[in-house]
Amino acid sequence: MKVVQLDAVVVLSGGQDSALCLKLACDRYGADRVGAITFNYGQRHAIETQYAKRLVKFMGVKHHKIIKIDFYNQLTTNALLDPKKLIHKRKGASPTTVVEGRNAFFLLTAGIWAKSVGAKKVYTGVSQADYSGYPDCRAVFIKAQQKMMRLAMEWDFEIVTPFMKMSKAQEWALADRLGMLEYIREKTVTCYRGVPGDGCGTCPACQLRARGLKDYLSQKEKKKAEK
Repeated sequence: MKVVQLDAVVVLSGGQDSALCLKLACDRYGADRVGAITFNYGQRHAIETQYAKRLVKFMGVKHHKIIKIDFYNQLTTNALLDPKKLIHKRKGASPTTVVEGRNAFFLLTAGIWAKSVGAKKVYTGVSQADYSGYPDCRAVFIKAQQKMMRLAMEWDFEIVTPFMKMSKAQEWALADRLGMLEYIREKTVTCYRGVPGDGCGTCPACQLRARGLKDYLSQKEKKKAEK
């Protein structure tokens, strides 16, 4: 059996952030040197897995793993695992959509695969610029996770977080420069309720995404008018 050798592994949910991460990794290393890993962990919007499959096909990525996790709802519960729970922010507490330990688990799993294929770069689309109460999206967590993975596997991992200090408007600007704005807008799933494209329009994820897009398009029009 042919041994696969890759340069980077991208944690790919099928949403806006991870789609753009995949584009960045492919542009840097080439689609044949990039792997994508998607997790089906019992989330109520598992339609994103189908969008992840379409995305890797569109980008020409040949190495895509879909990891099924069937024990998460035995450990914890939240609005992404239980459709009966309301999706909302809570004053002074994390949103009901926080999945405890999710990014730690995803990154560790991605790292195990990355080491097996010789990759030292693990990409994830987390950001603290538009912080919405997710503790595992902060730079301090990523730094600690990277250190833990290096110690656990004796491998010189780098967790790449291109959007850590970017607002959603800046991220849309980057997508536009890379020729991915329309694709990401129409063919990704960011919505907590699993509605593709511009989403349901009411959940926190959709509101953040829509606000960023509106801000970017407004800035773009302003610059065009000034010319």
